Amino acid sequence: MSTIRLEPCVSIDFDSSTLDEIVTKAKDWALMHGVCMRSRQNFSPDSINFAPFVLVPSAFPKKEFEKAIELQTLVNEMIHRIANNYEFLKSTLAITNTVDPFTAQLFKIYTTVQEEGVSQEECCCGLFRCDYMLDRDAVRQVEINTIASSFAGICTRVTRLHRFVMQELSHGDKLQQIPENNALEALCGGMLKAWEIYNQPQAVILFIIEEITYNICDQRFHEFEIRKQNPNVRVIRRNLTQLGRGGASLDAEKKLIVDGHEVAVIYFRCGYAPDQYMSADGCEWDARLMMERSKAIKCPSISYHLAGTKKVQQVLADPGNLERIFDDPDKVARLRDVFTGLYSLDLDEEGDRAAEMAIQNPDKYVLKPQREGGGNNVYGEEVGEVLKQLKGNPERASYILMDVIKPPLLQNWMVRPSTQPMRVDTLSELGIFGVIIGTAKEILHNSVGGHMLRTKIHTANEGGVAAGLGALDSPFLVDL
Repeated sequence: MSTIRLEPCVSIDFDSSTLDEIVTKAKDWALMHGVCMRSRQNFSPDSINFAPFVLVPSAFPKKEFEKAIELQTLVNEMIHRIANNYEFLKSTLAITNTVDPFTAQLFKIYTTVQEEGVSQEECCCGLFRCDYMLDRDAVRQVEINTIASSFAGICTRVTRLHRFVMQELSHGDKLQQIPENNALEALCGGMLKAWEIYNQPQAVILFIIEEITYNICDQRFHEFEIRKQNPNVRVIRRNLTQLGRGGASLDAEKKLIVDGHEVAVIYFRCGYAPDQYMSADGCEWDARLMMERSKAIKCPSISYHLAGTKKVQQVLADPGNLERIFDDPDKVARLRDVFTGLYSLDLDEEGDRAAEMAIQNPDKYVLKPQREGGGNNVYGEEVGEVLKQLKGNPERASYILMDVIKPPLLQNWMVRPSTQPMRVDTLSELGIFGVIIGTAKEILHNSVGGHMLRTKIHTANEGGVAAGLGALDSPFLVDL
């Protein structure tokens, strides 16, 4: 792992009394301002814990933060162009669809609606998050999340939490180095723009949620912000099983009707993982197809969802493929500048070379399946073991291989519920949110939508906060 270090934004050498006082205040601030989640260990619909966080914001190079911000509208445009390029998606995912049943089922829905005739005027809304890690002193793209891109609600409050902590530590003069964060306002504003485009004042916004929602505050903040920005818009929440078992229908004009409400916008916070489609009767897949067929503006559409798959990310890194999306060399160069090494594992000579490369040096690579939601990747010695087991197995093509990114280490205090604060070496991952609305013919809206920072103990492979593997953070911008 990386041995390069960044210095903490302020001294974290606290005596026990000072540490106890500031941690207690920070926990209470988090609880009272919604930096919270439901417990997976002791679940109750009537209680929440504060979400794991680090005590002070983490130093992050200002130049690289600004680069990621400036790049986001181009990332949005790239996903939009891919999503509206049927031949590109078809050829890119052809082998993946033969070995990964989940991606194949998504693609089947995509193909069905394409063959039924998707209107060129049909509008889609994308609320994306592009994730980066520092590789020494430059950002490298980890992945692009095109469905259920979470934490826009909570991360705006984490920014305020860290401003409070810095003031309590007598460092109020440094607040200008913690950038403003409008992620929640931007993403909800995007949904409301889509609602306005649908142009039916009585129509609702439908949130597709899990059967049990642990990340409840983040989701509810979106709902409350929508009502705040436009008091006339109602949000309803349903899960896929409810919709697939009679909770929704299409009328003759393909309007989506849920309990008598016409739906203008569908916001997916669920539907990105196989275990969310587990009913024996396949009702969740029926619901997904029904929604995709409807006139409601999908956020994301099935094409945006597929454009965010790992296989698409890997293929884009191959020479010549970005040029199939953009004919502007400057745009291609700017995007390539943040790519890291990505390799196909198809059952061919190229895939065999990549697999052997990783078997010989497993610590240099990450093995990634076509999955979202955290906790799915393979690291370290296990990379070689899995690839040996998959030799000659078509299933190998359901993975891609990525170079390990080696970010600098940074010491911080990690604060978790029901445990003592830990002073640990950490690694951080920066997420930049983006909003895009458009049709196959034109882009109607394209903007940056704020940011988030997730930080993990340096020995942990995954960093998902919702999966219990990381902590919420804020960037503290520094000149390196």
